[in-house]
Amino acid sequence: MAANDALLFTPGPLTTSASVKAALVRDLGSRDSRFIEVVADVRRRLAVLAASRPEEYTTVIVQGAGTMGVEAMIGTFVPRGGRLLVAVNGAYGRRIAHIAKVLGIDVVQVEGPEDRPTDVVAIEAALDADPEITNLAVVHCETTTGILNPIARLGEVAHRAGRSFLVDAMSSFGGVPLDASASHVDALVSSSNKCIEGVPGFSFCIARKAALGECRGRARSVALDLHAQWEELERSGQFRFTPPVQVLLAFRQALDELDGEGGIEGRMARYRSNHSVLVDGMRGLGFREYLDPVHQGWIITTFRYPSDPAFRFEEFYSRLAREGLVIYPGKLTHADCFRIGNIGRLFPDDLRRLVSAIRDTASDMGFQPGAA
Repeated sequence: MAANDALLFTPGPLTTSASVKAALVRDLGSRDSRFIEVVADVRRRLAVLAASRPEEYTTVIVQGAGTMGVEAMIGTFVPRGGRLLVAVNGAYGRRIAHIAKVLGIDVVQVEGPEDRPTDVVAIEAALDADPEITNLAVVHCETTTGILNPIARLGEVAHRAGRSFLVDAMSSFGGVPLDASASHVDALVSSSNKCIEGVPGFSFCIARKAALGECRGRARSVALDLHAQWEELERSGQFRFTPPVQVLLAFRQALDELDGEGGIEGRMARYRSNHSVLVDGMRGLGFREYLDPVHQGWIITTFRYPSDPAFRFEEFYSRLAREGLVIYPGKLTHADCFRIGNIGRLFPDDLRRLVSAIRDTASDMGFQPGAA
């Protein structure tokens, strides 16, 4: 990382390595055979990361932000006249439901509390009660709080019920083990600027080939048609529309660095160490986490506002940002919180530096960190 770069304690975009940044500084034609080889390599490696039976899966890259990938997945995999069941326990589950409604898809929402994982029994009951439901969608790591939802159990429920299973793995893929094959996942979406530690510019859908093969003509969009994008990538190795060339070059470098760290297990170990240092340090200062530790993932951690009226989040945030330490505001509906991410090119010493700066900021602002 460059000397003047901030440390990003966010769920993405993230702090990236100098070598990932350097990989961006190259011009390559979108139809150049060398670039086509990069695209094929990235697609293959992502399927291998996602599934114990990678030959059953394919990767479709979508230009644009992660939400565009989610919209492409929903708009392509839910059949015309289908009905989507969305498990909601945070803002990103609600976003899936909103996307589907805007696309004209019939939506059923099973709402659960933001401080609890998705209730598998409630999802099973909803599927049993409504035979018109064709697809189940869930967020793996709901970054509203940092909670991890039980993907394997939900996939088993969807499989038994004969429904297609769609996963928003935006903030978890690459940092949390997930076997799409064993979890009966038909499609999952993530993006270049999350746990793989690339830069923003594209999302990707890792889809079961058999399920994607049924999606011809379903898409509600030209640009976000995953089946059409897949067909062109398979036919020519090229994108239908202008690809993010430099971002893909940086992403391949990021995949190399993931491999060098020991793959997903190795990266998870670093992220979990980051999380442990953060939580221990924040508790020592008197801050309280929003989630019960039994439900807390290691991607991002949500902390309650201190009850002291001297605490003002905007000032707290700005003081830390001036020191090159960028945290994240909260997104909860019923509690005042802020969030701190543990992912990206961050190490335990970076979290120790953040905790030290938070201690000094609390002293300078004159508030006691304890929450009500």
